[in-house]
Amino acid sequence: MTEKTIYELSSPGRVGVRFPDCDVPVSPLPKDLLRENLPFPELSEFDVVRHFTNISKLNYCIDQGFYPLGSCTMKYNPKINESMARLPGFSFTHPLQPVETIQGNLVIMYELQNLLKEISGFDAITLQPAAGAHGELVGIMLIRAYHVANGESHRSKILIPDSAHGTNPASSAMAGYSVVSIPSDDRGNIDLEALKAACTDDIAGLMFTNPNTLGLFDEHVLEVIDIVHQAGGLVYGDGANMNALLGIARPGDLGIDVMHFNLHKTFSTPHGGGGPGSGPVGVAEKLADFLPSPVVDVIDPGDSETPPLYGLVAPPRSIGRFKAFHGHFGMFIRAYTYISMHGSEGIRNIAENAVLNANYLKKKIEKTYRVPYDRICMHEFVAEGHFDDAPDIHALDIAKRMIDYGVHPPTNYFPLVVKEALMIEPTETESKQTLDAFIDIMQKIAAEAKNDPQLLHDAPTTAPMRRMDEVKAAKELVLKEKPL
Repeated sequence: MTEKTIYELSSPGRVGVRFPDCDVPVSPLPKDLLRENLPFPELSEFDVVRHFTNISKLNYCIDQGFYPLGSCTMKYNPKINESMARLPGFSFTHPLQPVETIQGNLVIMYELQNLLKEISGFDAITLQPAAGAHGELVGIMLIRAYHVANGESHRSKILIPDSAHGTNPASSAMAGYSVVSIPSDDRGNIDLEALKAACTDDIAGLMFTNPNTLGLFDEHVLEVIDIVHQAGGLVYGDGANMNALLGIARPGDLGIDVMHFNLHKTFSTPHGGGGPGSGPVGVAEKLADFLPSPVVDVIDPGDSETPPLYGLVAPPRSIGRFKAFHGHFGMFIRAYTYISMHGSEGIRNIAENAVLNANYLKKKIEKTYRVPYDRICMHEFVAEGHFDDAPDIHALDIAKRMIDYGVHPPTNYFPLVVKEALMIEPTETESKQTLDAFIDIMQKIAAEAKNDPQLLHDAPTTAPMRRMDEVKAAKELVLKEKPL
């Protein structure tokens, strides 16, 4: 049975909720606020519950099956995170309350700042940005503020490798910078000669992702950072792939000046469904005074009888506020819970298992699918979604066929430096059994591509919706359900 809209299910006289008798005097509403006709559907509570439950089953989610969406890190979200975020002392508070009444909330934020500093090697943290791309914009604005404060407002360019995340150029352009693309070398690193040539006296900095979108750790990272610093630029590290480095390498120790974290990717807060995300930014000491306002700090150290008092303070040269209130507090609780449960040893295990799982998949899949960079990868890798003996098959066909096997497709056509790219990230939370099942699916699809290519062109055949015109869907958005 096809899912009907709530308007089709409507029947005159059905009631989903009955309001109690009014216990205050009734006042008429202003006529200019009333409509002649408001065609709400008439449904029972059971109709509504069943309708939305059925719709929810059409959404693929990480709790339902394997989700190897490269660069997005769709890993399991421990349910204890949700329990902690829903504790009344957290969920029923409001950021406009006096600081004396929300000390527990502020302690969590303060401790999370310190945990992120310890993990990353940075000197200061802002929790304010609402998501990773928002953190990118904050980081680039910090770089701009630093250069302006030092009398170098002529610096107008940001260098971005072709293997960086796709939002990096947009963030730089939004901050008023022109973008200069830096190519990769034949091993997937930043091309050092191209970088040196681009490091003129008008660069503001380099914005790079490490590990990059090829899943590769740059073999010359220290030299890259030094080249940019020698030219007077700052280095922005896109921390979206930090889950591959936890407990192993600290970006601040490498010399990176500013970096955002993705709490949803690295520290298991929910990802997808429109948010909320969270993209804290860490900075070296020279940028700390420019952080968005406010940050949490100890405003009274207390004594042997009085506990410390935590409050909100403004950095002396702050670039201002970037988010209503202080960021997505519920995400802070989830990330704090995740980090605290794992501890230092567990944090390192996250990275080790993410890298192990990715290399296991890569080694098995490269027997069938070409992987252009023959190196040990980090948390993800990129394969080519085409075959010389099946020239009409593309990455999109392979991805759509995966849906028929009950697996969410990996990222398609990104990064652009790989032909017919399939970016695959297993994450550290998947078992060997799940990975082996995925390998088997990939091999079956490769065989189908050569023996029955039309099967892939028709895919998906079992999904509620068949293959759609994705360009049209993106350009002609339908954002509300229309009554009949």
